[in-house]
Amino acid sequence: MNKLSLIFVLAALFVNMSCGLAENKNTETIVQIETEFGSLKVKLYNETPLHRDNFIKLINDGFYTDLLFHRVIQNFMIQGGDPDSKNAQPDQMLGRGDLGYTVPAEINPKFFHRKGILAAARQGDQANPEKRSSASQFYILQGKVFRPGELDTLKTKMEESRKTAMMQKRVKAIEPELNKLSTEGKQDEIMARINAIRDTVNAEAAKLLPIGFSEEQIKAYTTVGGYPSLDNNYTIFGEIIEGLEIIDKIAQQPTDQYDRPKTDIKFSIKLIK
Repeated sequence: MNKLSLIFVLAALFVNMSCGLAENKNTETIVQIETEFGSLKVKLYNETPLHRDNFIKLINDGFYTDLLFHRVIQNFMIQGGDPDSKNAQPDQMLGRGDLGYTVPAEINPKFFHRKGILAAARQGDQANPEKRSSASQFYILQGKVFRPGELDTLKTKMEESRKTAMMQKRVKAIEPELNKLSTEGKQDEIMARINAIRDTVNAEAAKLLPIGFSEEQIKAYTTVGGYPSLDNNYTIFGEIIEGLEIIDKIAQQPTDQYDRPKTDIKFSIKLIK
């Protein structure tokens, strides 16, 4: 083969490889969650590749076989993926099992908590300020249907919650100083410090964009339902494309004081494409 022919062959190979990569990037991953109430087909988002690839790996490893939906709350969500739920005893409290690692947050503002989304569970902000996801535990949202007036009230509450979180973070940062002042009996100085923090937080909060919902969000929350207060706090990495009614069937099952169904609800997940 002469030098010119070799160049053409290499160029052709490069084009084919590039096309293959583009095709893989745009290929949708579909998985199926099988339960005694029926099957749910789920599309995994390419925009959250770390969660997508981790989920696929666990499926291929056979991890998601005969686990339980261990936490079920009607008008909220159904949660599974705790490794301790396989062969769990009837009265065993579940939800704390893990695989020894977490997945970095991939919170994308284009995804919001409407009915049928698949999201990663995680520890709370105090223990997990980076909002890293559990390696295996996930939830599927059922949510509730809101009236427009309820959404307005909720927006106000969410803005207040945002200010409260800002306040708590700043107070925690000077907690040793406040404890020292308390030991010294300087209560007036403590209140002065806290009031100064409150004034700062109020000023900073006033500069932030008010919490609002897009037309798409309002339509979803007032028709199929959702849970807006979770938005931008958990990584959403997929959505149910078939079987939304199965969520309702599972969510209405009786549960114990720990929100675990009184009768075990097993599930297994397989990769379709």
